[in-house]
Amino acid sequence: MVDLYWVPLGAGTPVVQWCGRLFELVMAWWQHRPRNRLFHAALVVEIDGVRVTVEQAPVPDDHGELRGVVATGPVGLRWLGRWRVFRYEVRRWPGGSIPDLDAAVGPPRRITDDPAVARRVLEAVAAVPTPVWGRDEQHAGEMWNSNSVVAWTLDRAGVDVDAIACVAGGRAPGWHAGLVGARRPPMRF
Repeated sequence: MVDLYWVPLGAGTPVVQWCGRLFELVMAWWQHRPRNRLFHAALVVEIDGVRVTVEQAPVPDDHGELRGVVATGPVGLRWLGRWRVFRYEVRRWPGGSIPDLDAAVGPPRRITDDPAVARRVLEAVAAVPTPVWGRDEQHAGEMWNSNSVVAWTLDRAGVDVDAIACVAGGRAPGWHAGLVGARRPPMRF
């Protein structure tokens, strides 16, 4: 099975909440639309009784193998990625945890119960591209972030992502960037 969780951006992290609200205030003003609540997408995949968490997160240390890290990328500017504090990691973590998953809004959205699709999701995670987080290197019209990773992964695994909607009154910045990236020929980063 594959479950999608919508976690409020910055749940439990006041600085991230504040920055997210400021970002959304500016974007809503710029786009002449009402403000929305922002969400972070996370996946939990279970195959043969093994629970695997899939998400993008900051790099806390140099022991990514303990968290099932399959890729890392830079944050902000490509050259900053040489320092750990400016890198993100993509995790495919058997038995792993996702901070603030208990803050997710509503029950998880069941994407599939098909083990073959679940396996394709886990395979796709290992091939996710690593553009600069917070930038639009793909010219998708929005920045690459954790939502991009989840959208890219699901789309590449053959899931009908066009049928997936964020929480009512909310939005998931970066989701569209993941779809654009998944539907184009691979780019080099």
